[in-house]
Amino acid sequence: MDGGQQARDRIPLAAVLAANSISTAGTSLTLIGVPWFVLETTGSAGRAGVVAFCATLPIVVAALIGGPVIDRIGRRRVAVASDTVCGAAIATIPLLHYAGALEFWMLCALMALNGLAHTPGNTARYVLVPDLAEHAGTTLARAASLFDAVSRGARMVGAALAGVLIAVVGAETVLLLDAATFALSALLVAAGVRGVGAAEPHKAAAPVSLRTYRAELREGYTYLLGNRLLLAVVVMVMFMNGTDQGWNAVLLPVHAEGELGGATDLGLLTALFGAGGLTGALLYGAVGHRFSRRAVFTVCVMLCGAPRFLVAALTGTTLPLAVTMALGGVAGGMLNPILTTMTYERVPQELRSRVSGALTAGCELAMPVGGLVAGLLVEGMGATGALLAMGGVYFLATLSPLVFPAWRTMEGPGEPVSSSGPCSPAPEPSARTPRSSVS
Repeated sequence: MDGGQQARDRIPLAAVLAANSISTAGTSLTLIGVPWFVLETTGSAGRAGVVAFCATLPIVVAALIGGPVIDRIGRRRVAVASDTVCGAAIATIPLLHYAGALEFWMLCALMALNGLAHTPGNTARYVLVPDLAEHAGTTLARAASLFDAVSRGARMVGAALAGVLIAVVGAETVLLLDAATFALSALLVAAGVRGVGAAEPHKAAAPVSLRTYRAELREGYTYLLGNRLLLAVVVMVMFMNGTDQGWNAVLLPVHAEGELGGATDLGLLTALFGAGGLTGALLYGAVGHRFSRRAVFTVCVMLCGAPRFLVAALTGTTLPLAVTMALGGVAGGMLNPILTTMTYERVPQELRSRVSGALTAGCELAMPVGGLVAGLLVEGMGATGALLAMGGVYFLATLSPLVFPAWRTMEGPGEPVSSSGPCSPAPEPSARTPRSSVS
């Protein structure tokens, strides 16, 4: 194969990586811009929690039922349509605000539409990676690490930009910029992934009917429910993502507004966590695969989340929390490459969209409740009490790899196995591990 052909074969993977990074950067703008917009316009942590609930409940609904739809419509088309709808929904919020016509229920409805459309696009890009990696002549582990690394790098850049731009031009302008990132992501996928067989609709699929749709949907959930390790990961990540949603949508913005330096510090802290995540993902791709998966995962999962809740509750300055979030980000950055690689290794290509949808639904099931509960806790027991309560839930969830035997099956073929201590695995060839949404 000549150099020109090799370069052409890499274009689809590069397009998906670029589109995902741009879309993720835009999502970071929303992650900071919307809570800050709600706090500025309503002054209510409870209302910020309600908006977070409305934004995340449709994500779970879309993941619960969307897997078979992605394959029938085609992964490229789904990714493009998802970004287009998300961009339109986000752009409508500041436009209605400028016109003086934005009601609170409208904000909730638009965020719900954004959440409903967002998950299918993320899933479509994610399940394309193994085929595009093979098309590009690169290894699966390298492609998985790149996918996670560029996402975390984009999250870091988006968060830093959001904090600065909110302070300079306001949250409304930040949301317009977010809408533009969705449009650019859609264009990259539409142009860069054209002609790739795995991105097109499945022509061999059975005729569309409610019966066949239910059967295809059932396949994904049967696969998910049939393995103890897979269930253990989903349950643990479900609690982690729920508390993370409370942290991102309510607790950190309230803490930044009340104790720290406002939107600028909020953006800085989120960016530091993203920078740590990028470092961790790259570090794992370089050397992490030489060690026991379970040992690395167990240590990192306990360090990535709970400490930041505790430090925020006990301190009122930026520096201690900044250091904690940077280090926690490094630990968190090593988690998704492990889970992503195991998923790609074990889930058959023909089931990947359905299983990924089921996994996403399980992992994100607690997210709507997390944002809502965080808002209610802040109003009922204060920010410090809410931080300690949700940090405790996070800590208990991350004890799972030390407690449940199913985690001993994490090691893949050819992976090193630790010979002693609590991380000693007992591999089973049939173990199947899902993707998670660890942030």
